[in-house]
Amino acid sequence: MSSPESNLCIAEPVALVTGSSRGIGRAIAIELARVGYHVIINYASNLAAAEEARAAALAAARQPIQVELCQANIVDREGREALLTLAREEFGRLDLLVNNAGIAPKKRVDLLEADEENSDYLMDVNLRGPFFLTQATARWMIQQRVAGKAKNYRPAIVNISSVSAYAASPERGVYCISKAGLAMMTKIFAARLADEGINVYEIRPGIIATDMTSAVKDKYDHLIAEGLTPIKRWGAPEDVALAVAAIATGHLPFSTGEIINVDGGFHLRRL
Repeated sequence: MSSPESNLCIAEPVALVTGSSRGIGRAIAIELARVGYHVIINYASNLAAAEEARAAALAAARQPIQVELCQANIVDREGREALLTLAREEFGRLDLLVNNAGIAPKKRVDLLEADEENSDYLMDVNLRGPFFLTQATARWMIQQRVAGKAKNYRPAIVNISSVSAYAASPERGVYCISKAGLAMMTKIFAARLADEGINVYEIRPGIIATDMTSAVKDKYDHLIAEGLTPIKRWGAPEDVALAVAAIATGHLPFSTGEIINVDGGFHLRRL
């Protein structure tokens, strides 16, 4: 990155959560604050939502922490640089990257009708942006380990994917491909970074109650009632946040490249 390395290095761990002004990302930011992380909340455009998330994170914290906001689009190199520059200049360290930012298709269309413009942007947000942010973050995490300034430094990277990484939806084909790509991204970074002491994880949410799924609420209410998932309820953003917190607090030290399903058992194949 272009910014000079800061001499500052605070004692407590720091997390960057992309797309964290609402939904799953917001819940993750709040839970990380609760377990003692300083948090960078990234948002694209909704400042009011980001400020509300910041207030909620500070209220959840059990000890004094710092929560910073950063408006940035991870699709753009400048946006990714802005996020890491803030982490450097404000905290001097970054312990956890949560690649949560993602978008759904603007509308559900048959796979044979998908258009290039909308598909390109979806892939940029859901896959290309996270890939290059992870690359830049990993480089800095390695530098931090070598420098040895950060106390109790156990860096990790978490990718929030979806059951759509393996469950085919022809009306959301490009979205499924982007999430499958994120799953492979987890594996290749886990393999590359293991020797560097950086663990990489994939969390696969199932049917989670967010703005993104509100348009199909009636459909999934029926499917869940009929037994689509063994645990017969919608997932909550907080369910995903608890899985991230387990990683953040060091409870999976001998795992990397791991898939953590937060899907009510959807991944089980039952006869």
